[in-house]
Amino acid sequence: MLVRGLAGAILLAAALAKLATPRRSQAALAPFAPPTRSGPVFVWALLTGVELALGIAVAAGSETAAYAAGALMICFALGLVGEIIRGHAGRPCACFGPRGKVGWPAVARNVGLGALFLALPSIEAPHFTTTGWLALGLGVALIGLVALAILVLGLAREVGALRLAVAPQAALEIPDEGPELGARVDLIQAFEPGPDARTALAVFTSDGCSVCHALEPAIEFTGRDPLVALRVFDEHRDQRAWRTLDVPGSPFAVALDLDGTVLAKGTFNTLGQLESVLATAAQRRGGTVHA
Repeated sequence: MLVRGLAGAILLAAALAKLATPRRSQAALAPFAPPTRSGPVFVWALLTGVELALGIAVAAGSETAAYAAGALMICFALGLVGEIIRGHAGRPCACFGPRGKVGWPAVARNVGLGALFLALPSIEAPHFTTTGWLALGLGVALIGLVALAILVLGLAREVGALRLAVAPQAALEIPDEGPELGARVDLIQAFEPGPDARTALAVFTSDGCSVCHALEPAIEFTGRDPLVALRVFDEHRDQRAWRTLDVPGSPFAVALDLDGTVLAKGTFNTLGQLESVLATAAQRRGGTVHA
């Protein structure tokens, strides 16, 4: 039973390794997939599902699953041999995640695993008491918890790497568009800053701007900051403000010091870009603002 549990755990570990790094595993499986856009994804999903199912069935003592797992490992070995003959040794193979490499050690490993799985049905089945089955169930549950923890850590690492790879974008600040940086404008008189406010944020929108409507929750969220005094200027109702500040279009944001000095400006399309206007204003406050 211990041997069967370990053999099933090998298949489960291979499947969990692919689930923890889906994109890299799909890229590693691309040479073995049909030459279509969705080919690597299909092979990754199929192979992961088969390994999960076989791993559970092998651990449960299914002879059919053991034979199927042995045949699968032999097929893997033959596929690796074919890649080596074609001169692709050293490429990722995704056998146990994207770190696996095509090579003779991988072939030997798959042949050995295939022999193990094919030999499992010849092992005599044990006869456990009730206490023994309870202990076995507890052991399987603990192994499952450890595997789940490894999967969660792997997914967290992937998400972290993805967030680091996608650099945040700042609002588009063009010197010739909008008010001049460092200039003082009378628009500050339209604000009613609170006692804690340090920055006046003028947001220019228009009724015909679909992006503006989509960003209304983000604009409202920004205005909840006690350090920010927010005022929205509509293209039609506040035409004078638009003309005075030479606003190029919407959505557009201008960050002012409380004395009316223009600290930052720019066109924005996301909450992050709107917050970048405030961040730039905070950096420039207290220093010289250069146009």
